[in-house]
Amino acid sequence: MTLHVMIIGASRGIGLEFVRQYREAGARVTATARSEDGLARIQALGAKALRVDVASAAGASALAWPIDGEAFDVAIVNAGVYGPRSKGLEPPSQAEFDAVMHTNVLGAMRVLPTLAEALSPQARLAVISSRMGSMALRANPSGWLYRASKAALNSVLKDTSLALAGRATCVALHPGWVRTDMGGSGADLDVADAVAAMRRTLAGLQSADNGGFFDHDGTPLAW
Repeated sequence: MTLHVMIIGASRGIGLEFVRQYREAGARVTATARSEDGLARIQALGAKALRVDVASAAGASALAWPIDGEAFDVAIVNAGVYGPRSKGLEPPSQAEFDAVMHTNVLGAMRVLPTLAEALSPQARLAVISSRMGSMALRANPSGWLYRASKAALNSVLKDTSLALAGRATCVALHPGWVRTDMGGSGADLDVADAVAAMRRTLAGLQSADNGGFFDHDGTPLAW
């Protein structure tokens, strides 16, 4: 049976690499982007491209009708931004706060209910989070707006897992420190290796993993 995959936020980096690898594995892939360039990169990999902007209500609502009646085996919410590169208690501007929280948190809250209606039985659903959002593992205050957004995203995922218990296995994934536009050139992991590890983790999920927080290699992480 051909795997049917949905990726929210696939214009570049981790999201686009998910498209590339799932397509190479023979999956049928639908993916979203905001820009013409992003849509073109998705289409070039043989995936169906949808214009969706999760940061706006109207943009996120554009997801509903194109996926009506679909049954995704895997759904990944990857859309996200980092925001200001603060090193301590540096207050974000209203615009910075809105941009990060609207994309990373409100965006997920807008699209997850729509995705929930378009999942196959026993599907796997993941949000791309970060260990920077973990309370237990936190050791410094850098990027505190991004950290706050990922902690909130983890909460959103946990509630999603409760709502979809028995229907889907829902997890938060830390992709590692990945060499992308966001992660920078000095990061530990090549994007292809990080995505390959997350794909293996998703494929190996069991129903008991529902509501879990995992590193890219499947290692459980503390909230």
